[in-house]
Parts: sequence; structure tokens; C-alpha cells
Amino acid sequence: MRIKDRIKPHILATPPSGIRKYFDLINEMKDAISLGIGEPDFETPWIIREEGIYSLEKGKTFYSSNAGFIELRREIAAYMARKYNLHYDPAEEILVTVGGSEAIDIALRTFAGPGDEVIIPEPSFVAYKGCAMFCGATPVPLELKDEHQFRIQPEQLEQCITDRTTVIIIAYPNNPTGAIMEYEDYARIVEVLKDKDIIVISDELYAELNYKGKHVSIAQFPEMKDKTIVINGFSKAFAMTGWRIGFACGHPDAMEQMKKIHQYAVMCSPTTAQFAAIEALRNGEPEVRRMVDEYDKRRRVMHDGFNKLGLSCFEPFGAFYCFPCIRSTGLSSDEFCEKLLIEEKVLTVPGNAFGACGEGFVRATYATSIENIREALARIGRFVERVRK
Repeated sequence: MRIKDRIKPHILATPPSGIRKYFDLINEMKDAISLGIGEPDFETPWIIREEGIYSLEKGKTFYSSNAGFIELRREIAAYMARKYNLHYDPAEEILVTVGGSEAIDIALRTFAGPGDEVIIPEPSFVAYKGCAMFCGATPVPLELKDEHQFRIQPEQLEQCITDRTTVIIIAYPNNPTGAIMEYEDYARIVEVLKDKDIIVISDELYAELNYKGKHVSIAQFPEMKDKTIVINGFSKAFAMTGWRIGFACGHPDAMEQMKKIHQYAVMCSPTTAQFAAIEALRNGEPEVRRMVDEYDKRRRVMHDGFNKLGLSCFEPFGAFYCFPCIRSTGLSSDEFCEKLLIEEKVLTVPGNAFGACGEGFVRATYATSIENIREALARIGRFVERVRK
């Protein structure tokens, strides 16, 4: 028997992440600058770490309820109401998960399966397509365009919807583009979706990282709230990536079934991280604002830098990424990233790793110091000058 012959075809057909080989390469290099990894370079604020440490010292290492400590769910409910005017019952409408990634996975497994189609606006976070395929569903790409600042256009959405569409994934602020959707943008696509039996999975993990006014959620529209699963977490805003703590909010019927998958697969989220998350929501927002202010400074330096190099880059108003166009170099996205890494020791990620329509772009994160950003831009400038000669 060949083991490979026993692996399910939809697993074999799912490609590995297109960004891993670049991370493997940079690990072997000295003096390299990474603009690749989408992770805050800040340490988790001390008041949050201290609470996690204290919970360990007190021996609070037992399981929580499957849905998460009710104390944490109450804090999440208060946070969602305070920040986004979204009101959820902590007992029935909030589920604490192992990062936002688990929430995405179990939401898709709840609402999508063989024969279903999942609309995924691209470029997008690499996990969406894989998770849809693991469910046996068919991912349907919706091609976002630079000329629209990578915002969903209602006519595009209409064209993607069929009688097999069960889910659309919406993710703003967006990884990898840094794009946001504003109230008027959502109002137009709500007109398309409000009368259709389609579940919206709204990944809002970067909601705090918005540099143009307040974050808007599609769930704020009354006709969309019950059929939207809002996913958020602590990784990006609170610099808690390794703690693996996220949450999903939605209709009680949805949360009950998502909880069923969660309880069989992982039992509960890490309890140390849950205690830390309670402190983050109670007292961590000043630290979040401090980090966001610093990201904003870095954002301006990187955005201006790419445009000065002739690598056209629209202004990203969310997350911590720039998505410059590199077509003027004559290189493909993969060629640009590989040559840049080898020749100048700067890691960026090819845009096509986030969907075919990302070809001609690269993703660069400004979740690194301004000094690193300036040095990286200088190296990229040398590289681009050589390529264009």
C-alpha cells in the first residue's frame, strides 16, 4: 500500500502556503531584513504578560468551559459594544477560540461542504482557500483591483454568486493589501447580500489597526447581523500572536454548532491566554493606541518610500502591510522576491501567494522598526535600479 494513495484527493489538491519557502531562506541568512512576517514586533504589553504569569503562579491551569471563561466572554461583549456598537450575549453568542484561525476553520466547516461554493475576495489571507477546500467546498475567487483600492465592488460580487454559494468571506482591514472598507462600501454590498441566503464570515482581526477613522463591520447593518459571523482576536492589536487566543461572535444557532466542532477538536482555548486576554480587554487599550500610533508612523515612511522608488503603492489605511506594484521592474512577483532576498537580503512576499490576482505585487510589512524600514527601502532602491538598467 502506498500511503499517498490513501490521502483524500481534496487534501492532495490543496497547495502548501506560497510564503513558507521565503521564510525558510531568510533563516539561513545573516544581516537580512524581514518585511515578510505578519507579526507585531512589539512584545505583549507587560500588564497582559503579568496576568498570564500570575495565573500560572496561582495554579490556574485547568480547563475552561468549551466556549471560554464566561468572565472573558463578558469582557468581549463589552468590548464589541464599546468599540463597534455590536451587541452580543456573552452566554450564547460568543465563542473563544484558538486564535482567529480556528474560528475561520470551524465557521467554514459549519456552513460549507461538498457541492458548496465559498466566495473569497482576493488577494487574501492564505488560510481561507485552504480551509474551504478542506471542507470539500469550492473556493470562488473575487478579484479585487488596485484601481478600486482593493475594495469589494457590488457588481463583482453579483457576478460571483450562484445557487451554490453558501458563504462569502470578507476581511477588512485586509491582509495582504492594507485596504479597508468604509460604511458606504459596505452599504452597496449589503444591497446585494441582504435578501440572499448566504453566510458572511467577517474576519476583523485587524480592526484596531485602522488609520482612517473608526472600523466598520458589515454586522453593524441590522439586516446582516444574524447571518454574519464576526471573527476577531488578540494576536495583532494586542501583540499576542503566540498566545493563540481569538473569538467568534454570531447568532446563537451558529455559535452552538461551531462550539460543537470546537469541543471535539480542541476542548477549549488555552486558559493562561484567556486570563491574559481578560486583562488585555480591561486595561490594555492605552498600549494598543501606543502601538497603532507607531505603526502609523512606519506606514507613512514605507508608503512614501515605495512611491519614491517608482513602485506604485496605493495608501493602505489598515493592518500593517503595504502592497506595492512591481510590474515596472519587468519581473514577476516570485522573481522579484527571490532575487531581492538573495541579492539584497530583504524579505518580501510575492503577491500571487495571496491569489492569482496578486501577481505583479509584493507584500511588505511595516511591523518592524523605522530603522529597518529605511534600510530595507535603500536596499530595494539599489535592487530596482539594477533591474531597470
